[in-house]
Amino acid sequence: MSFTITPAPGHDAHEPTATVRRKLTIAPYLYIVPAIALLIFWIYRPLVETFQLSFYHWNLLPTAAKQSAGLSNYGALFHDRELGRAVVNTILYVLAFLVCSVVLPLAIALMSRQVNGRARTIYQALIFVPLLVTPVATSAVWRWLFDPYDGIIVVVLRKGVGIDIGSVFRSDHGALIAIIIIVGWQMLGFGVLVMTAGMAGISPDYAEAASVDGAGAGRILWRITVPLLSPTILFLVLMTILLSAQWTYPMIDVLTQGGPNNATTNIYYLLYEIAFNNFDAGMAGAAGTVFFLVFGVIAVGLVRVADKLAFYDN
Repeated sequence: MSFTITPAPGHDAHEPTATVRRKLTIAPYLYIVPAIALLIFWIYRPLVETFQLSFYHWNLLPTAAKQSAGLSNYGALFHDRELGRAVVNTILYVLAFLVCSVVLPLAIALMSRQVNGRARTIYQALIFVPLLVTPVATSAVWRWLFDPYDGIIVVVLRKGVGIDIGSVFRSDHGALIAIIIIVGWQMLGFGVLVMTAGMAGISPDYAEAASVDGAGAGRILWRITVPLLSPTILFLVLMTILLSAQWTYPMIDVLTQGGPNNATTNIYYLLYEIAFNNFDAGMAGAAGTVFFLVFGVIAVGLVRVADKLAFYDN
């Protein structure tokens, strides 16, 4: 004896049930659970602990008890004389690196389009190589190049041009300029790589059509190429503003330790000094919280500006 089950009217036998649909909906999110768990453990948990620590006095010793400080750590931070110098230096770094990561890469990427074949690949690789060198190795090489007695740069300027720059890393302005040159040299390769990738996504048909209509190279550049590169340019601007302080930190730590006279320090190196030189974990927590909030506001503002200014080829 056999039985045939007839679906109810209006019900498709091949339509998945609610339980199956729910499993299909949840399934993609299961793949990102490990990433989210690591993000919470390594990023957001320390961030919350930093915020909590900003309301205590603690010298980082496990045997020492934390003492409630209220908002005094924030008050001490804003009255710290070194904070103003660190903020000014950070702004100077950002402005200088905008040239190294946006303006120069745009010019180099435009010039590299004139190079064809294997020579173009070698040309771009030579520019990108500095980014692959570790900061410690980079610092060691540039320390030798700027050696006041037999450094290549110092000797060439002294004998070839007649300019004696002396001990660069012991001069306030010289050390600041040296850090900008070293980090900018490394950032240049990343900017060129991103700019080149952005230009590769621009169809040559626009330039050809414009040239047929009588547009010159300059007009094509400013009216077609640059607007179509606006998402790439705004991305590099965003990265430069948010990450300049982090990019300069290892060079400062190895070459100048923030000196001389705090001439090269930035906000992240100041944060390090407060925590691990002064052993003031509470004030360091306050500084970390303030820097996080400020950069968060800047990031949100830049993203909104980018959404309004960026031009996409749809």
